[in-house]
Amino acid sequence: MPTHCRPDVVGLAVESVLNQTFGDFELLVVGDGALPGTAQAVQRFDDPRIRYFDLPKAPHFGYANRNVALRQSRGELIGFAADDDLLFPDHFETLLRGLEDGAAIAYSQALWVSTDGIVAPFLTNLEFPDEFEAFRRGNTIAASCFLYRADALPARDAWPEDVPSAADWRLWHRILDANPQSPIAYCRTPTVLHFSARRKASRHSGMPQLAAFISIADSAAWWPKALRVPIGPDRTEQETFADLMRSTPRWCSHIRQASADLAARLAWDEIQHNRTATAAKDARPAARPVKSPVQRIAAEIRRIPRNIGRILKG
Repeated sequence: MPTHCRPDVVGLAVESVLNQTFGDFELLVVGDGALPGTAQAVQRFDDPRIRYFDLPKAPHFGYANRNVALRQSRGELIGFAADDDLLFPDHFETLLRGLEDGAAIAYSQALWVSTDGIVAPFLTNLEFPDEFEAFRRGNTIAASCFLYRADALPARDAWPEDVPSAADWRLWHRILDANPQSPIAYCRTPTVLHFSARRKASRHSGMPQLAAFISIADSAAWWPKALRVPIGPDRTEQETFADLMRSTPRWCSHIRQASADLAARLAWDEIQHNRTATAAKDARPAARPVKSPVQRIAAEIRRIPRNIGRILKG
């Protein structure tokens, strides 16, 4: 878990990792030139599974510091957790099941959360060739969704250090390319709450897909209540959702069901309003072709002899 400028929420992210139903792990928190208060937020947890690395700021998003920590890692599997994301309690358990059949890497679904509490699923299915090609061109899956085998690459310290951004996306491609006979495993359930990064200063995190969902939520009376969570004054989105996760029985099940209901409703709308209209249009009798000016003039010329004949007979 790399962290740089979120001492206000990193403790909530750490707590969501410690609350996993699968508890045999080590949590390496990488302070990448972290702001004051970060170490205290992490070290308040008296848990021997946590190791905190207090490192000076590395270039870009601190990818080199992630490799420092990974060189000291001991686990057979490696996952990623953002300092401003929250993991569902069964996140590791779900991804572990995905790796049971020998996949080198597994990923789950993320629920993206806008700055004002609109929740929307991101449902990339890499088993579909067109979605896989889209993923090859640009990242469509939150980094916290992945878990991979440590031996999927020759070395643990595999984060690209020479790129300014999207090193996670490049790392996933490196794993896929190195393990062509081992398919990626898709765990079809949300296990991550992914929030808009504060540095982006954007309601929708600069993501067109989330912006589209928000546009629907703003106008749709049917938008599921569980996917519209008011954020109170002077509270972060992470605090609000962490409270719900802790205090509301079966909250994770409810928001997962709401996510599935939303996807089904959008599919219903697509069939009812878009595909049905297109099919009806295609089923109509073909309209008479519209003639071009040249065709109309040619038709008039062809009628001239008939018109002259009628005049002479009259």
